[in-house]
Amino acid sequence: MREPAFWYRPHSPLSHVLFPLGALYGAVTAWRMQRDGVDAGIPVICVGNYHVGGAGKTPTVLALTKLLRELGETPVVLSRGYGGRLKGPVMVDRARHAAADVGDEPLMMARDVPVTVARDRLDGVALAKSQGATVILMDDGFQNPGLFKDASLIVIDSERGLGNGQVFPAGPLRAPLQAQLARTDALVLIGDGRAANDV
Repeated sequence: MREPAFWYRPHSPLSHVLFPLGALYGAVTAWRMQRDGVDAGIPVICVGNYHVGGAGKTPTVLALTKLLRELGETPVVLSRGYGGRLKGPVMVDRARHAAADVGDEPLMMARDVPVTVARDRLDGVALAKSQGATVILMDDGFQNPGLFKDASLIVIDSERGLGNGQVFPAGPLRAPLQAQLARTDALVLIGDGRAANDV
């Protein structure tokens, strides 16, 4: 999704007009985030972001994969497979899957770590555990309440920050910032910018 420029302007008439829709969307998402998810039976580490669009989650997942392996764990990445046609659950196989099947990021990550794609994350967890996973690395899904997260790491692009701080569609946030901060265990800043200093 191409982000509209007004999301990154402090005062925009369009953002003001869309504010009521953003408030409604944000209230629903914040309410959903308060629900307790299902325990996977093994640790789940979620790598997410506060806003729509990319922020550097994939490199963070790969760095965590390396760290977990050094600690003797067997991580498996769980992804919804954004952009792919397969609903899963399916283990990504670079020899037979294309980006159109499983999404470009899961296909790329599968070079370094086992990746399961599943629209239903609980089905994905079951498949990952059947592959010997001792820890699940969720690629996105921070705002989704279906699965209990043992830790949530939020990735922020320090050049873009959080834009105008408004909730979609008035701004880039997926839910009100305070509701998301309450569920956050750590922030990971990518880059040397200062746009994220106010988080």
